Amino acid sequence: MRTPTPLLSKTPFAIDPVPLRGASSSRAGLAAVSRVLRSLSLPGQAQSNLPIKKRDNGFSSGQYLECFTLLHAAGGDCMEDMQLLREDEGLTKILGYQAPSPRAVGDFLDLFHDANRVTQARQHAQQQQQLAILPSESTLLEGLGRVLSGSVQAVERNQPKSRRWNQATVDQDATIVESHKQTATVAYEGTTGYQPMVAVWAEADLILADQFRDGNVPAIMQPLSCARAAFAALPASVRQYYFRGDSACHENDLLEWLGNPLREGGPKGFIGFAVSARQSEALAAALRAVQDQQWKTFGKEADGTLRQWAEVAFVPGQKNEKKDTRPLRYVGLRLLKPQGSLFGDGTDRHFHAVLTNLEWKATRLLKWHREKAGTVEHVHEELKNGLGGGRMPSQKFGANAAWFRMSCIAYNILSALRQAWPEEELQQAKLKRLRFKIFNVSGRVVRDRRKIRLRLAASEKWIGHLQRLFDLFPLVDRPTG
Repeated sequence: MRTPTPLLSKTPFAIDPVPLRGASSSRAGLAAVSRVLRSLSLPGQAQSNLPIKKRDNGFSSGQYLECFTLLHAAGGDCMEDMQLLREDEGLTKILGYQAPSPRAVGDFLDLFHDANRVTQARQHAQQQQQLAILPSESTLLEGLGRVLSGSVQAVERNQPKSRRWNQATVDQDATIVESHKQTATVAYEGTTGYQPMVAVWAEADLILADQFRDGNVPAIMQPLSCARAAFAALPASVRQYYFRGDSACHENDLLEWLGNPLREGGPKGFIGFAVSARQSEALAAALRAVQDQQWKTFGKEADGTLRQWAEVAFVPGQKNEKKDTRPLRYVGLRLLKPQGSLFGDGTDRHFHAVLTNLEWKATRLLKWHREKAGTVEHVHEELKNGLGGGRMPSQKFGANAAWFRMSCIAYNILSALRQAWPEEELQQAKLKRLRFKIFNVSGRVVRDRRKIRLRLAASEKWIGHLQRLFDLFPLVDRPTG
């Protein structure tokens, strides 16, 4: 009698060299992404804001936007990955058209680059003896910015009235995207790349605005433009406004704008803000001068480091603090190592401070300010590692700016999908898990009784979830471009 071969020592099949025929797809779950995008009328917004010349058989701006969103959702991080979607016969049937080629994608991105605008900005910087520049956006980039803010408005309109937000906390931060393109510049960490800035609506988990920047542009350089665009993108349902930022937001023009109830280009009234204070020598001296008994412990790190706060009597006389303006409040934060333990610099204590116009209790203020690490930093992580925002496709500044902005739009679409998916466990899931649970599902498009149907290789429960999602995102504007 022959000894049986152990199961894991053999492959129990042979590969059939004949391809599987029929309109099937291993990414049929992307139909959910397409449904949300179309229900929110974003292809129509792209048509209105991105006027591009279309050949007889060419792609509209709405189709490009949809394909970029699907590419990011599927995990693609370069233009060449669009070829996989283009060759997906089932996805072609699901969309009603074949995805563009990588070459067409590259040509579309190039439309966002205005070489003259960038050259003029660089020449102006040289005249002013500046190393860093912030070129104004091209007409198409501005249009894509309106699509991004429009996605926020559309998601809010699709929410039932009971779930609409009347409060908005804007969290703003820049991040470094490493790149070795010839045109990339060196960031403050010594990394070559770019340093885009993003503003996030914390309560809604939506990106309000972004500003693409060269790597050598410091985050403290003109942060107001991104903040102004973020507040302008908020829907009319919002009545309470807040802002959080790190020390790059400790900048005169931004603080003056936030503190002015009659601010130009933003909502009127009070905006409560808290930003990490930049450590000047005077502020550092004021923090060290606080007596030990004045520091109050409100938390403890896992390694035993104590988190302590104290009010700091410090008035730096900034330009934004006019004679008739109430001085801003400084709340000190001291991190104190347990006895026998030291920080890397050989000290047992580190000092920080938060600058604010809020009169909250210090413990509430510091905890609230720290929460931005779970919002905007999470968004940076997802943009760079979950989506394709961490890999730049071009040598051209405008093309890269458009690529990054479309990854922001994709984030908003997937955030809306995630929050509406019936399984609660996925409503806070990262994008890698969404691919595993939703997008990477096999399906086949078939004709059944004169109707086109998508037959999915999934459980009845999962299919029910997808049907429920479709119900929550009805198609109002039928044309998709």
